[in-house]
Amino acid sequence: MTDTQIVLKNEQATEQLARMLAASTQAGDAFLLTGPLGAGKSVFARAFLRCFCKDDTLEVPSPTYTLVQTYQAPACAVSHFDLWRLGGPDELEELGWDDARDGVVLVEWPERLEDLTPPEALHIGFTVRADGVRTVHLHGWDDRLKGAALSASFPA
Repeated sequence: MTDTQIVLKNEQATEQLARMLAASTQAGDAFLLTGPLGAGKSVFARAFLRCFCKDDTLEVPSPTYTLVQTYQAPACAVSHFDLWRLGGPDELEELGWDDARDGVVLVEWPERLEDLTPPEALHIGFTVRADGVRTVHLHGWDDRLKGAALSASFPA
């Protein structure tokens, strides 16, 4: 698998990336979001959910305390997990992980999934360079990402 790196010049670029990926998303897809606080994970998740659910005014609270927020989109359900406070992958059953995998999942702190990490997931790693520039590294979905022409949409 190859990695794709994109410079996100502003918050609107993060939202644009989320909308582009949402447009090619289907039931069973998993997005694993990693990165430090303030790198853009929440901005990405909010824009993705609003686009995928076809509701620009959709309220998208952080699932930090609830651990999971589920939304009904026209295509399927989409669940946004924040696993920071999760004690271990065995607790995912209580959160409805198996049922959620029938739809789309966005997972923050995916390393807590351990053996439950979906092998076909798109890994999205957000970073903030020392100069404040945000970048995102995409790993997975090689064929689907080529079709999305992401590098042309986000010139360096």
